[in-house]
Amino acid sequence: MNDKKNIMVAMSGGVDSSTAAFLLKEQGYETVGVTLKLWHSNDDKRRPGGCCSTEDISDARRVCNFLGIRHYVLNMEEEFKSCVVDNFAGEYLSGRTPNPCIVCNEKIKFGLLMQKAGQMNFDYFATGHYARVEREAGSFVLKKGLDQHKDQSYVLYRLGQSELSKLVLPLGAMKKPEVREIAQKNNIPAAHKPESQEICFVDDDYADFLSSYIKDFGSKVKPGEVVNSEGKVLGKHKGLVYYTVGQRSGLGISYEYPLYVVKLDTKNNSLVVGRKQEVYSRDMEVEYVSWVSGKEPALPLECDVKIRYLHRQAPAVVSSCENGVKVNFKEPQMAITPGQSAVFYRGETALGGGLIK
Repeated sequence: MNDKKNIMVAMSGGVDSSTAAFLLKEQGYETVGVTLKLWHSNDDKRRPGGCCSTEDISDARRVCNFLGIRHYVLNMEEEFKSCVVDNFAGEYLSGRTPNPCIVCNEKIKFGLLMQKAGQMNFDYFATGHYARVEREAGSFVLKKGLDQHKDQSYVLYRLGQSELSKLVLPLGAMKKPEVREIAQKNNIPAAHKPESQEICFVDDDYADFLSSYIKDFGSKVKPGEVVNSEGKVLGKHKGLVYYTVGQRSGLGISYEYPLYVVKLDTKNNSLVVGRKQEVYSRDMEVEYVSWVSGKEPALPLECDVKIRYLHRQAPAVVSSCENGVKVNFKEPQMAITPGQSAVFYRGETALGGGLIK
């Protein structure tokens, strides 16, 4: 897709987005870099931290100066807080385990920022994600990145035809070592920068973040009983936000066999635990479903389903149910976790997905 048009590149200051900008300029695009200022620590609003920190913004600016392209910084702190961080906190309080990167991609990067690109009359929008956009039978399709260790189609599943029609992903057909090599050979300033952390606005422990971020945390997160599936009380938990389905460590209970978190019972403020086999399930319901094509395919649908970013996708049947779809796996899956995203694949193509109920 090289017709010498102008393109906005979302730049984090890392090697991936920096190399993407380099490649697009090499291909003849009129390239402009944009970095988002998204987050600050609660105790020092003057210092951005975690995501697009002062250092990251400076790194992105340095790369743009090196490439000879313009660089803009857009402040979306309030939007990020309301759309992503408040959602993150609210999901945990509801006994769910969210993936904030998916929300950020939908609402901020491919929502507000992509809209801004259109308002600024850019023809295309680009990122350093490892995924591919192709056109098949008159529609745009989202495909896995060729580097199976870096594929990020999972976190892009909420994109639709409007977004994909303007999206360019220069790294989709490349592997990470190849990207790093290009950056090093061309002396791009970010060539040796390490990978970013998992949750950009959480420094170390998410529970510590929640305890400082949520107002009146102590009145909203209370200790309760740890019970088994028969209701027998085995001990006490310190608050449901500290646990997730499938968790084994940190339960603080000595028992005759290893215990795993089976369920967070928010109604009774109980933590349900059991044997490892109790964490496995074949079925789940998925809500807030979106399809990349913009149209629901014929259901029931045989496909592969991924239930978290690092999960090895598994064959299943997706069928209609009230307020979403039901997924029946051919083999039981461990730790199907409410709040995580289930993404549906047919071969290399991401069809869509939704939130596990």
